Amino acid sequence: MKATQTLHDLGQSLWLDNITRDLLDSGTLKRYIDELSVTGLTSNPTIFDQAIKKSASYDPAIQQKLSEGKSGEGLFFELALEDLTRAADLFRNVHNQTKGVDGWVSLEVSPLLAYDTASTLAAAKDLHARAARPNLFIKIPGTTQGLPAIEEAIFAGVSINVTLLFSREHYLAAAEAYLRGIERRIAAGLSTNVGSVASVFISRWDVAVSKTVSDDLRDKLGIAIAQRIYKAYCDLLATPRWKAVVDAGYNPQRLLWASTGTKDPRASDVLYITALAAPNTVNTMPEGTLKALAAHGQIGGVMARDGGDCEEVLAQFGKQGINVDELAARLQEEGAKAFSDSWNELMKVIESKSMVLTQGA
Repeated sequence: MKATQTLHDLGQSLWLDNITRDLLDSGTLKRYIDELSVTGLTSNPTIFDQAIKKSASYDPAIQQKLSEGKSGEGLFFELALEDLTRAADLFRNVHNQTKGVDGWVSLEVSPLLAYDTASTLAAAKDLHARAARPNLFIKIPGTTQGLPAIEEAIFAGVSINVTLLFSREHYLAAAEAYLRGIERRIAAGLSTNVGSVASVFISRWDVAVSKTVSDDLRDKLGIAIAQRIYKAYCDLLATPRWKAVVDAGYNPQRLLWASTGTKDPRASDVLYITALAAPNTVNTMPEGTLKALAAHGQIGGVMARDGGDCEEVLAQFGKQGINVDELAARLQEEGAKAFSDSWNELMKVIESKSMVLTQGA
């Protein structure tokens, strides 16, 4: 049995951290669904920047939209919605069969809005309405300014992928925002067709400390942080507050492992997949990591619900001068900036392609 199937049978959803028009047109995404147990996907500005920059597949659609007077950000979101609604339709059966637990795709609001609550909420509602798919998450960063927008979006019936979470405290704040939104829906007697995942970024922890910690701690920080967060997740799901939400007919917000491609060339290419196997979670992985898992990955043990030895490992990092709270704040800020930079680059790509296609028309 392939390791992808083993993970799926364990109860962990495998999502692809990629979307391109070529993946859709070639049937490759459908093959991943059929053969590699893929049950959802995620996207972000960097993924779309690379997809549009490196492929001519979008050129006819860009040319058509230019002729309709579209440009810039508006043109991009039309392209993205075309891709993601097609992908959502491929996962619709999974979504229906799992009663909304699985089968999701994700589209991010402009990362330039990461610190603007009102604009983030307005953009989330607009994209949700335009997509008109029950299995499309809108991604909102779990920044201080993003959290109120997340609560309001959930209350409004917009399903949310909370992104750019790095620490236990980030996760708990995201879960609290989801809970408040759901509890308000329950009080208002609203429908239960809204969901959420909380996306915790893993590999960036190890990249951040790779040059400052001893070799015996190499590639151990991200996993220890994940173990700490998984314990908090399991503990929270067992509370009466969460049980009341489930009893009202809502699905719990699931924990999602993001940034799970191995960055250290000396480490296993499936390091963050095999170490983070856990039921009732999601692992969204780059295409290369997915293929490596299917080819030679082996799933060992399941993550410990009590966090295992994570606190001991984190204490060792503390002794080497790593303050995880300060680093988490820095990583979230850097992550938001990286997505903003990719967004700005994406807008330049759209602009340059638009000029070339207009001149060639």
